[in-house]
Amino acid sequence: MKLTPYEQDMLDGKFGRFKQIALENVLKYARVVGAEELVEITKSTLYFGAHSYLETCDADTYDEIFAKMYLCTDEKVELGEFEKTCYCQTCVAPCDQYDYKVTHLPKELFDRNTEYLRRTLKAGCCIAGSCTPYLNGWVPLFGEHVVTSESSNITMSNSAFGARCNADGEEAITWISICGRAPKWGFYLQENRYADTVYHIECKSETRFDWDIIGYTVGRMLPSAGVPVLTGDFHRPTLTMLKQCFTAMATTSACEMCHIVGVTPEARSLEDARGNKPLRGEFTITQEDYEESRRQICSAGEGKINFVLMGCPHYSLEDIQQVANYIEGKKVAEGVELHVWTDMSTLAMAKASGFVKTIEEAGGNVLSSSCAMVMDPAAFAHVTAMVTDSGKQGHYMHSCFGAGKHVPIYYGDIYQCIDAAAAGYWKGEA
Repeated sequence: MKLTPYEQDMLDGKFGRFKQIALENVLKYARVVGAEELVEITKSTLYFGAHSYLETCDADTYDEIFAKMYLCTDEKVELGEFEKTCYCQTCVAPCDQYDYKVTHLPKELFDRNTEYLRRTLKAGCCIAGSCTPYLNGWVPLFGEHVVTSESSNITMSNSAFGARCNADGEEAITWISICGRAPKWGFYLQENRYADTVYHIECKSETRFDWDIIGYTVGRMLPSAGVPVLTGDFHRPTLTMLKQCFTAMATTSACEMCHIVGVTPEARSLEDARGNKPLRGEFTITQEDYEESRRQICSAGEGKINFVLMGCPHYSLEDIQQVANYIEGKKVAEGVELHVWTDMSTLAMAKASGFVKTIEEAGGNVLSSSCAMVMDPAAFAHVTAMVTDSGKQGHYMHSCFGAGKHVPIYYGDIYQCIDAAAAGYWKGEA
């Protein structure tokens, strides 16, 4: 490995055992992936908080849990400081940042989550509670090297921003954030960033819901480890549409980068996106493919519902405005819960704009810093049927209800979700 003098000093322990063991792990990782040198990482998001998988660790203190679960060692290592040149934010936590009661979770979990986040804040990781960090200032520039715990943010960073990002896994992201260095491999290398699979878009593409389905469809067709490029006479997507698209795409595939001709910075043309990389596949996404994806996500039929989930990925202020405008004057049906998820900064803006008040007056809740899939199953023990506008939630939530429990999950756009919440009933497609 080619190490800089600073990296060698870190490896020699001059900055403490906390950073030393992190770099030792990064170097092991580098040997596995065949990297010959490291790159400097300037941004990261980390999956911190009292997540349920940490309960498998037989330890008494958070320092012990952190060492075993994140540093992958039985050695007693006190939680030190993350690399100061790497700006770190937390991703989603297992409960809302401010209110545990509305999601039917115990106070003990809420208090433990608060303590875990407090400890990592002291180490240098800001509390943001966001799976869409680019909505609150975590915006990587073209060519910037970053790491993130959110699969859709990997695709967003590489694709929309032209930053360099790999799907490293939570433990590796933690080591990298502590020492500010990552192995130079994968999408940090230009030759790996070219597209090898072409998609001609011929289906509807006017709304964020359309782009959710497009992303889901691209992902389910994508060859393993493929890099897609989208072309065709489609409606130009906004950032809000792209966050929906890339989230759904990462759900049905391991896609880390997606070019969109004329939209993403490394796809000024189809030829620009492809380079000289051999073509592995070429597809046309028709309206029939679109409808098939919707059928795969949405449970068949119609029926009573008691839970409506919106905001995966976390809603932007624009998304919350659309909900508030449509729900104004309506009322959520008795016995139905409407949860709208966002991050803390967007929640503050939504309150200042009056959108939260409008949604709450209608009987809904605007929550922050978490998401249904990462919460304890106790949060959904009462759910008999749900509605969501997220392909990701529709795809994954079945496993959150427990083995042997069948809960219909209906899938529609913002307006269908609100109509279902007000009626207490999913009417299905006309």
